[in-house]
Amino acid sequence: MSRHTARFKRSVVRDYLSGKGGSNREVAHRHGIDHGTVRKWAAAWQVHGEAAFRKKYGRFDARFRLKVLQFMQTKDLSLRETAAVFDIRNPTTIGIWKRQYDSGGIQALQPGPRGRPVKQPKSSVPSDSTKSDESRTKEELLEELNYLRMENAYLKKLDALIRSESQSAAQKAQIVAGLRHQFPVDGLLKVAGLARSTFYYQCKASLVADKHAQLKARIRSLFEQHKGRYGYRRITSAIRRLGIVVNHKTVQRLMQLMKLKCLVRPKKYRAFRGTVGRIAPNVLQREFDADAPNRKWVTDITEFRVGEHKLYLSPVLDLYNGEIVAYETATRPAFAMVAGMIRKAMRKLKPDDRPVVHSDQGWHYQMSAYQTLLARRGLTQSMSRKGNCHDNATMESFFGTLKSEFFHLNRFESIEALQAGIKDYIHYYNHQRIKLKLKGLSPVMYRTQPSRP
Repeated sequence: MSRHTARFKRSVVRDYLSGKGGSNREVAHRHGIDHGTVRKWAAAWQVHGEAAFRKKYGRFDARFRLKVLQFMQTKDLSLRETAAVFDIRNPTTIGIWKRQYDSGGIQALQPGPRGRPVKQPKSSVPSDSTKSDESRTKEELLEELNYLRMENAYLKKLDALIRSESQSAAQKAQIVAGLRHQFPVDGLLKVAGLARSTFYYQCKASLVADKHAQLKARIRSLFEQHKGRYGYRRITSAIRRLGIVVNHKTVQRLMQLMKLKCLVRPKKYRAFRGTVGRIAPNVLQREFDADAPNRKWVTDITEFRVGEHKLYLSPVLDLYNGEIVAYETATRPAFAMVAGMIRKAMRKLKPDDRPVVHSDQGWHYQMSAYQTLLARRGLTQSMSRKGNCHDNATMESFFGTLKSEFFHLNRFESIEALQAGIKDYIHYYNHQRIKLKLKGLSPVMYRTQPSRP
């Protein structure tokens, strides 16, 4: 039984996510719990909401455990992050599964029997195992050896099959067909638990030509030609230019079957947690042009990942010339990062400057502390409509440029190396990188050019 009630957990999470209670260590000290527990509860709440704190019973089978491990490896997540996604209450359980799988494969992930141990069933090996090896005939020993070899070969193929998360009769028949030249078909069918009629039906069905074979080959060729930069929409357009009529849904389905996914623009960090403070009106109204510096500013937060570590960037961009006025980086998307960024930007304002500061509805910008910082300096706050990234398109465009021209073209060994690289790139972006929109000048050159009479 858990020693903490659901009501207590909710109060801790709300205290932590409000941003007013300080770091996770401060919140943990105030409530008398471990700081790692605070992070675990907060992650579970963000993914599953109220259901994260309800009592949960049940067991996880081997296929589910393998799916969890594959997801953790593919997404490069920590034990705590993976546990939050799958609503597993104890993250160390996943670590145990990983050690079991590394040492014994899929068989080691099978859950053990509950309760008191029961008498082991008789072996399925077709021999009289009660006899000693000395009293058994040569034929009996050879029969048992042959069966064990078949079982071992089949299980190796089955393990690879389970890794691909498909265990259909067609796949089992494929394994048997691959081993039939080494072992008798009858024995292989017994090991696989497959009926003879089912085996021959699947063999016959596999001979039928795939009607999309040529289309699949063309899709793969285009995907590799463009090095993973094309999604299903651009692949469809490229195929249609060749004079082939194809529906985009067919291309999408085939790419999913072939596990071909566009590598450009992975999912970005989102700080929206609902209404946790005051929502400002959309003053900017997508008018992304300004006739002078420090009239309109836009801001947002983006996320970078280096191995198992993350780095967050919070910049302010001037819509007059696209210049990054100020920025802050941090390993956690805490309010202190946003507050430090806006203070840096305000120090660059002249006494009469009163820019509109536009952002999305992230929880940082809904906080009264942030809104007080703007109000004290007389700045007008503006927010995008809920879930509408186009209302802050200029900031999103900068993040896309930053990641395409800098982050995705380099490898970083540490967060410190990434921070140094971001600093260098933003200086290059402000002072050297020219824009056609700015008459071939960089943002700083455009702002500091002598005014014409």
